[in-house]
Amino acid sequence: MAIRDFFKSKQKSDKQIDETTPYYRIGGEEKVRELANRFYDVMENDTYAAELLSIHPQPLDRIRHVFFLYLSLWLGGPDIYQQEFGHPRLRARHLPFTVSPALKEQWMYCMRKAMMTTVSDVALAQKLLQALDQLAEHMINTK
Repeated sequence: MAIRDFFKSKQKSDKQIDETTPYYRIGGEEKVRELANRFYDVMENDTYAAELLSIHPQPLDRIRHVFFLYLSLWLGGPDIYQQEFGHPRLRARHLPFTVSPALKEQWMYCMRKAMMTTVSDVALAQKLLQALDQLAEHMINTK
């Protein structure tokens, strides 16, 4: 489920981001970039996520940027991701990788830590984490 549907918000152009979108509500570009970077900071520095880190291309600079663009789109912000890379097709993009329930849990662990230190609206953070958990569950392609 796309977060835009989850929050019943409409996608606007870069200059007209709807104030009801999660993108706007968490603080726009600056906070979304902080969230994406914090996610990868946790992944790089927490041994719990070592297996998850090992499947990511190094250095993480490019993937941090791509993740920021994706999060911006997913949260109802600018659609630069889609302009640069086309439709996200997340499941198809992740099929070349073995995504186990353990890797999903590591991904959610990193996202929970990043979300709770970046998004000040706890209720919104919890709703976003719920939607992200469903999305991450959909990426699992092995036992």
